[in-house]
Amino acid sequence: MKKVLNSNTIKFIAIAAMTVDHIAWLVFPGYDDGIIPVVLHIIGRLTCPIMCYFIAEGYCYTKNINKYTLRLFAFAIISHFAYMFASSDFIDWKSFIPFYYGDIFNQTSVMWPLAWGLVMLRAVNSEKIKPGIKIIIVLLICIITFPSDWSCIASLCITAIGTNRGNFKKQMLWMLFYVAVYSVVYFFALDRLYGIIQTGVIFSIPVIMMYNGQRGHNPEMNKIMKWLFYIYYPLHLFIIGYVQCIL
Repeated sequence: MKKVLNSNTIKFIAIAAMTVDHIAWLVFPGYDDGIIPVVLHIIGRLTCPIMCYFIAEGYCYTKNINKYTLRLFAFAIISHFAYMFASSDFIDWKSFIPFYYGDIFNQTSVMWPLAWGLVMLRAVNSEKIKPGIKIIIVLLICIITFPSDWSCIASLCITAIGTNRGNFKKQMLWMLFYVAVYSVVYFFALDRLYGIIQTGVIFSIPVIMMYNGQRGHNPEMNKIMKWLFYIYYPLHLFIIGYVQCIL
């Protein structure tokens, strides 16, 4: 397969797929089994694997890993309020408090496990941390990220992709393994059809496979794309939440 897509283009694809997915949740609330919402949600499965992949890439390319980590957590906090506002579970200001209403799933946005995924990757790759401590850190992060969109699976995918850099086949096999676990949990705990839909992440593999290792030719566009997803993600959720309030 020809590597014809730079990171900017692939991120645009991820943003478009995410938007389609979230509009589907707005227009077809709940676990609608109609053909249109199902197709739209399958398209949405492109987003998380792409973001996991590029966070792992960012780990290798960033000039300041601490600033990169801090940026992810800052937007994870902002995105929490946007996510809850756009969620069907939103009732009042207490909805913003995790576990207040007792639901153990989807208590915060995918930005939370994405941010912790970078921490997990840093810990696993660190030469200063002993193997036993690394295992404990991984387990603790899995617990911390469990009550979120994509749960600890997003964190584990980032770590698998980052630690197997240069071996695309191994990266994708590990990603599919973790997603299969997520799909099974989703199947039995939330909704059977939507558990199967999660396996739609397989369609992200051909897109990622076309990545040519470049950011883009336009320096100004590269600066914009550095911040676009972080800003767009909470912003579009706030808009969706506002539309829900009007309706």
